[in-house]
Amino acid sequence: MGFDVQALRKAVEEHGRVVRVVIAAVRGSSPREAGTAMLVWKDGQSGTIGGGTLEFEAAEAARLQAEPKTFSTHALGPDLGQCCGGAVTLLNEVYETADLAALDQEIIARSASPAPMPMAVKRILAAARSQGLPPAPQLVDGWMIEPVHKPNSPVWIWGAGHVGRALVNVLTPLPDLEITWVDTGAERFPAETPSGITVVPATDPALLVPHAPENAVHLVLTYSHALDLALCHALLGRGFAFAGLIGSRTKWARFRSRLAALGHSPDRISRIACPIGDPQLGKHPQMIAVGVAAQLLRLSAKDELRKDRRA
Repeated sequence: MGFDVQALRKAVEEHGRVVRVVIAAVRGSSPREAGTAMLVWKDGQSGTIGGGTLEFEAAEAARLQAEPKTFSTHALGPDLGQCCGGAVTLLNEVYETADLAALDQEIIARSASPAPMPMAVKRILAAARSQGLPPAPQLVDGWMIEPVHKPNSPVWIWGAGHVGRALVNVLTPLPDLEITWVDTGAERFPAETPSGITVVPATDPALLVPHAPENAVHLVLTYSHALDLALCHALLGRGFAFAGLIGSRTKWARFRSRLAALGHSPDRISRIACPIGDPQLGKHPQMIAVGVAAQLLRLSAKDELRKDRRA
């Protein structure tokens, strides 16, 4: 989680004046954690800080806000129709086009007052620079510190058919995903694609495989079994975090045989998952997409658990 500058820039470009509402601090129980944000403009909003009365009242206050920056603290009790029992401090910040230039940095630290930056904040920023590790979003001595959000989980989707389009729509809102979408021609893609997606038309998609990061997730679901096979063959010669192929068990049995004939060992071939998603959910493109998204989220959770155990 971090300050999603790209989303803010897009919102300001489309709507003009935008107020970013971010949870600066949490005490006790809260629906969302520090650093969670939503964007609010005159007749709409995006993102969520937890829903319910807190979010409704925060959005209404943001539309009426006159000051550039304000902090407010809210008890999550009966007065808000909530029973979390905790409290949250919100930071509301008004942004227009002229304000975006100040966001060109790795870590954004600011206060609602003109007082000099406290030493505690300077120490956190210095430690982040020297260690190369972004700090967690936090409120320190009246200063909100947030690292700029940078997607760090590359996902390559091979195929822009019905399932590919459903996958893009389901995966795009998820945090930390950097999605590259590949197919054989520009006409294969929809006229409009979600913000932040890298669309790559390529006559021979398999030639792009060496350009994918070795920690990428690959989802192979093109219109052609021959192209699917070529991509699987190329992927097995390249490192990846996960590779999944859409298809039946019969298709996968044939692919295993053909990949073995191309020189891949059974252990290597077994790194590719097929079928992907949850077959029990059904075969509708959106059902497949939901199952694949759940599969990727489980993989991500397992990876985070392994990292925590190593730490």
